[in-house]
Amino acid sequence: MYKKEVDFLIIGSGIAGISYALKVAAYGKVLMLTKSDEDESNTKYAQGGIAAVMYAPDSYDKHVEDTLICGDGECDEKVVKLVIGESTERINELIGWGAQFDKTSSGNYDLAKEGGHSEKRILHHKDNTGFEIERALLAQAHQHPNIEILSHYYAMEIITQHHLGVWVNSQTPGIECYGVYALNLKTEKIEIIAAKIVLMASGGCGHIYESTTNPTIATGDGVAMVYRAKGKIKDMEFIQFHPTSLYQPGQHPSFLISEAVRGFGAVLKNTDGVEFMHKYDARKELAPRDIVARAIDNEMKTRGDDFVYLDCTQLNQEEFIKHFPNIYHKCLSVNIDIFHAMIPVVPAAHYMCGGIDVDDHGRSSIKNLYAVGECSRTGLHGANRLASNSLLEALVFAHRAAVHACNQINAIDLMNGIPAWNAEGTASPEEMVLITQSLKELQAIMSNYVGIVRSDLRLKRAFDRLLILHKETESLYERTTVSKQLCELRNMIKVGYVIIKQAIQRKESRGLHFNLDYPRK
Repeated sequence: MYKKEVDFLIIGSGIAGISYALKVAAYGKVLMLTKSDEDESNTKYAQGGIAAVMYAPDSYDKHVEDTLICGDGECDEKVVKLVIGESTERINELIGWGAQFDKTSSGNYDLAKEGGHSEKRILHHKDNTGFEIERALLAQAHQHPNIEILSHYYAMEIITQHHLGVWVNSQTPGIECYGVYALNLKTEKIEIIAAKIVLMASGGCGHIYESTTNPTIATGDGVAMVYRAKGKIKDMEFIQFHPTSLYQPGQHPSFLISEAVRGFGAVLKNTDGVEFMHKYDARKELAPRDIVARAIDNEMKTRGDDFVYLDCTQLNQEEFIKHFPNIYHKCLSVNIDIFHAMIPVVPAAHYMCGGIDVDDHGRSSIKNLYAVGECSRTGLHGANRLASNSLLEALVFAHRAAVHACNQINAIDLMNGIPAWNAEGTASPEEMVLITQSLKELQAIMSNYVGIVRSDLRLKRAFDRLLILHKETESLYERTTVSKQLCELRNMIKVGYVIIKQAIQRKESRGLHFNLDYPRK
């Protein structure tokens, strides 16, 4: 079996993984794995921007307060202050790497305002900020001789003592990570990649739902791998639904209509053309995402509608096209002239606020395994993410993880004697319909029972249905030669299980977890 040895192994190629790579590369050999093209990540699709304190009258205290309010009592205040206190420094570093953000005619950054923010503090590059950040970071990574990027490599399992014949469980002290088993999607061979330190930067899990803004790679792989390795996972019940994705039945993923469009002045209306957000929150369209998403969900359900409208017809056309060219042209491509017709929108799964539990250096409960970005649970977001805080969180924690890892690397030895992947007793894949049908069932279960609004009965039904899918898929996995599709299905079922389990355990409604049996007092 082919084996590769590196100092730093990174799973994922978004803002978290690449910025970490740029910082640790001076201390050893870095390998970055991505299961698709190197630029395919949730970062690439982040339209709105990145939140940071840049100018007065904004302040760190205001940004902290906005984050805490949005997080609905579940944020770690120490982490919130830490992340926001480093925001300006990390943004300036990103700019130094070549990321370009829009400026006003005076030369200052053209800051936008989004839901939950009390000041304009969102740096953006038109309406494709993530694409610009990804471009700049990859350009830097390609120039560094110590960084290697392997695309179309799928990390299947992290390697721990368990693979060396030592039984471990969640109570075992000192579970350690030695690397990963990875499926080379070009050769279809499983390879060993041994590493002193592993960074999980694998992104989100949006594709466990029928409607999501996430790219197709967002299948919860990192969370599932760490959960199977007995690592600590926390707050997975808090799944954020973006209030406004373009209504296109059957389209997967959904096209995102950035929250910045509402910050620019767009108004939500029902299918009769009547505004409704004033009924739910005094901040109307600029309320936090959980409130806006539930309002839209309630309007659709009580009226029997499939969507609501986002009205941009009253906005300045020239300025809108300048700020949101991709959104404007996307709508035109489906025959919607947004200055003469309203945009049909629906909520879509967008971001998980929980994940692999880490400390303020990005360390997971498994030794030598760090987690950064959407797959991690840092304590910043609490029960609900404040818009555009995620890219900032990724930058700050990638920096902190890199500093800590570089101080540890010389004291860590590579593990020898890692056994080859055991494929004994497996056969060629059966009909793909078994996998595709199970995926459809999973997405229907999660969307119908574990969505924006939940109940104890819905969660119990979802749990029972998912157990059946889990048993069927594990049986298929045990007797079938592994494939990316089968591994992703297995991971999505595992992540769905954790979301449901932790949602059942939370006997209240808080932030993004809204249970009809526990109404807010």
